[in-house]
Amino acid sequence: MQFSLQASDGSARAGTLKTAHSTILTPVFMPVGTLASVKALDMADIQSELDAQIILANTYHTYLRPGDEVIAQMGGLHGFTSYPKSFLTDSGGFQAFSLSKNTQHFDEGIEFKSHIDGSRHLFTPKKVLDIQYNLNSDIMMILDDLVALPATPERIRASIERTTQWAKTSIDYHRSMQSQGRGLTNNIFAIIQGGTDKNFRTQSANELCALDFDGFAIGGLSVGEPNQAMYDTVEHTTPLMPVDKPRYLMGVGTPEDLVENIARGIDMFDCVMPTRNARNGTLFTHFGRITIKATRFKTDPRPIDENCTCMTCQRYSRSYLSHLFRAKELTYFRLASIHNLHYYLELVRMAREAIIAGQFAQFKHDFYAKRKEPQ
Repeated sequence: MQFSLQASDGSARAGTLKTAHSTILTPVFMPVGTLASVKALDMADIQSELDAQIILANTYHTYLRPGDEVIAQMGGLHGFTSYPKSFLTDSGGFQAFSLSKNTQHFDEGIEFKSHIDGSRHLFTPKKVLDIQYNLNSDIMMILDDLVALPATPERIRASIERTTQWAKTSIDYHRSMQSQGRGLTNNIFAIIQGGTDKNFRTQSANELCALDFDGFAIGGLSVGEPNQAMYDTVEHTTPLMPVDKPRYLMGVGTPEDLVENIARGIDMFDCVMPTRNARNGTLFTHFGRITIKATRFKTDPRPIDENCTCMTCQRYSRSYLSHLFRAKELTYFRLASIHNLHYYLELVRMAREAIIAGQFAQFKHDFYAKRKEPQ
């Protein structure tokens, strides 16, 4: 993997990330394909309609079904899905948070009780990497100990200690595998924890960034804390991260979150929000969100967003989309998901252009000003 910076404007950064499968221009938003599939879309949509250079799949979920060994037999995620560009795979740490009723934490790893059949599985730092080698993802996230917020100082401290120990085990194991010829094109990212406490974040960042990882993520945010607390935590943490390696904010978030955290030095994002909201009838536009089932859209001939160049906006009206949603037609999910993901991808593309031009402050001002325009 190669990462280089082309420009910066304040703390905002524009870079290029090259993996074995694609060249990714940052800031970048990664569509979420948890089960090796972006919901409602196929890989032709991801490539031809959205031109996404990287998507996210999930280690825990693909391990359970169809199984990482099945995916390995089918040529890894790239061969299995026919998506030739880059994959990033999460480690399962977030699932230990989101499926907390089915998990137990131990010093050696996290035990999951499968939400599918009740079987038990212990995820250790090494096992998580072995699964991801089978998936052959371009960027592998290591196992971390994520905690919900608010949390006690004792629990956050334990999270940091465990995450650092797992990180050391992970990097040693990965470099050992590479010395044996395995995982040569698989890159490995560590995940900084610490809640919203600046001292804890400093400790976690210093411990992890001293290790030989290919990139670093900020985890454990957007898990119940106020937005401003998230922004303040990111603003404190990014200066502690290497300038010459990619910075990834995990599981975030709204369009406003992307703009605010690009301003604070983040390069990479993922979130289920564009596709999940699309399926629930919420569509993103330059002037804010609309709810397509609203009665006023029943006879509205305009596209979702007249400034949007996506296939959905070029071909279909709000009226038609409102009809599809109300009628529960499956076509709606595809058209709405294409639009929302296009909006997110275009937002980070325009942010990148503004950074390169030295006009990010104006871009941010205009982003908020447009939200006052009529719908």
